Amino acid sequence: MSSSNTPLLYTVGTPNGHKASIILEELKHAYGFQYDFQKISFQTNEQKEPWFLKINPNGRIPALVDRSRDNFAVFESAAILLYVAQHYDKERKFSYDPIQDPDLYSEQLQWIFFTHGGIGPMQGQANHFYRYAPEKIPYGINRYITETKRLYSVLNDRLADREYLVGPGKGKYGLADINTFPWVRSWRWAGVDSLEAFPNVEAWLKRIAERPQVKSGLDVPDPQGPPLTKEEEEKAAEEARKWIFQSQK
Repeated sequence: MSSSNTPLLYTVGTPNGHKASIILEELKHAYGFQYDFQKISFQTNEQKEPWFLKINPNGRIPALVDRSRDNFAVFESAAILLYVAQHYDKERKFSYDPIQDPDLYSEQLQWIFFTHGGIGPMQGQANHFYRYAPEKIPYGINRYITETKRLYSVLNDRLADREYLVGPGKGKYGLADINTFPWVRSWRWAGVDSLEAFPNVEAWLKRIAERPQVKSGLDVPDPQGPPLTKEEEEKAAEEARKWIFQSQK
């Protein structure tokens, strides 16, 4: 049961938000870890309100306030993953110890940063130009979709003879996978037409998506519905455009 002493996640159902909720659900299942979450309203620009900016000066989700550690605040999705692993993944089921396993810890960081500095920003720009931009700019659309595909090819090569991104042998499911999965599972939204050229990535996505804790993490803060039709995608994008451009004013 959650309480006022549990970590509190401020989030929305985006790839970055889902990174945080998936690791928290994994910790919940593995250790009985408890947390609370609160949905932030993009429609009302809640992430720009003074109370939230005290938690995350950048005005973005997710953000975590660890009420069990004197309300220590953490922002940036990858930083949240590393923070909760440091303090709550006591048996290192999803992470590596920097002292006991320094090489694997470094490998973990490399693949986390690969997504944090590559797939996330590039696919985010693909989302913008393909879905949200007020005018269709072919150069922007092609530039970012092409770069997203290139980054997928790096993942595909990495996964050629392994099941997960980091770890000896076939690898161990962990932070690097959790950090990357929510972005790559949203490939259609970014305008990527197919994963046919990335069979190892497709198998990896399926493998992770089958985990019950991943499914429950994707239901935070709102339950996931069935895949959208083309018409529903356009309607969702149109609704999102309203608050995206409102937040830029």
